[in-house]
Amino acid sequence: MERFNVKKNSKQAIAKCLERPIQKSADIMNLVKPIVEKVQNEGNKALLELTAKFDRVTLEDPVLFAPYPESMMQITPDIKKAIDISFENIRIFHEAQNQKDTLTVETCPGVKCSRFARPIEKVGCYIPGGTAVLPSTTLMLSVPALVAGCKEIVFASPPGKDGKLTPEVVYVAHKVGAKCIVLAGGAQAVAAMAYGTETIPKVDKIMGPGNQFVTAAKMLVSNDSNAMCAIDMPAGPSEVLVIADKFADPDFVASDLLSQAEHGIDSQVILITVGMTREEIDKIDVAVHEQALVLPRVDIVRQCIAHSYTIEVDTYEEAFKMSNDYAPEHLILQIEDAESYVDKVDHAGSIFVGSYSPESCGDYSSGTNHTLPTYGYARMYSGVNTATFQKFITSQVVTPLGLQSIGKAVMDLAEVEGLDAHRNAVKIRMEKLGYI
Repeated sequence: MERFNVKKNSKQAIAKCLERPIQKSADIMNLVKPIVEKVQNEGNKALLELTAKFDRVTLEDPVLFAPYPESMMQITPDIKKAIDISFENIRIFHEAQNQKDTLTVETCPGVKCSRFARPIEKVGCYIPGGTAVLPSTTLMLSVPALVAGCKEIVFASPPGKDGKLTPEVVYVAHKVGAKCIVLAGGAQAVAAMAYGTETIPKVDKIMGPGNQFVTAAKMLVSNDSNAMCAIDMPAGPSEVLVIADKFADPDFVASDLLSQAEHGIDSQVILITVGMTREEIDKIDVAVHEQALVLPRVDIVRQCIAHSYTIEVDTYEEAFKMSNDYAPEHLILQIEDAESYVDKVDHAGSIFVGSYSPESCGDYSSGTNHTLPTYGYARMYSGVNTATFQKFITSQVVTPLGLQSIGKAVMDLAEVEGLDAHRNAVKIRMEKLGYI
């Protein structure tokens, strides 16, 4: 990892380390739009053709409905137990977020305002295939949907070269009661869920990570009034920022950097060291090299590490300012008394606090959600949570006393805006009550 020092290198050089790769949105959108339109217009036929073209798999049917055959859920007892443990922890954490009680406030005498949650009825969970099998993402998307009370959960995941779905994904679909699984990936899967086909149900919102084509398709359908389909958040390549000091274990730091690097060659890996000597940082580099050599995805890791950076700073204040400016998807704090620094974090998808909190725990089993904002979107977006699968409705009850409290203010503001019917709706009531 190339090193930079805030004292020795220019601000421009440091800023360049924290730049994300440019995403050519217009070019990608031009490629994605015809795919989305083809599925919208031709339905299952288009989906089968596109799956044959991009995944090189010939299917007879693009969707599998529940109940799912036992033969498609053949997983080892250890993997089943791992999924069950992760499922339960994710459920517990997301159940705690679930707003079951109506919030009611009397804003002034005679005026009660309320807010309550309702589940989004039909949701789509996009589970990528690509370079890795991702049953964890299946859990992260579908368990909150289950907790939120969504009536229909639809999965979409590309089939393998043999035309079959990953058995772990099918097992989770069974566990959460998913209605069906669309056997497709990419923009075509997003389009199938957004518009529906002859057999695939249309959903109201699509959640889940994916490559730049999936992201472009999600953005496209979310802006199409014909689709009437929301999305969770924009997305970019996965990323991690680690803040470490002299108390950090070099092996732990290296393992966290590598666990992000193995996601893909476009992953972003940043290490900020606080007050560390050259020799201390060297130990991390050595650990990165040694651990990388034994990884099955070593080629991907090497390409990622080749464009990753170590930035040396003197103070924790510098480190956290830099981190907040970057707004990482994953922020790992391997520093002394790490918990006391959490309050300094303003922008991050999820924080992993202390030496024994690797990102891997949050990716799988701790209970927090790993579907997080990337590409700096942590400045204004949250990761997937229970509320992602809900919408919130407000209500108000205005009594005669309440109308007396706010009626004149309403009429005066309506008059300023030139909305006479608005003004009259209050005036006519106040007249009948004898207030004016």
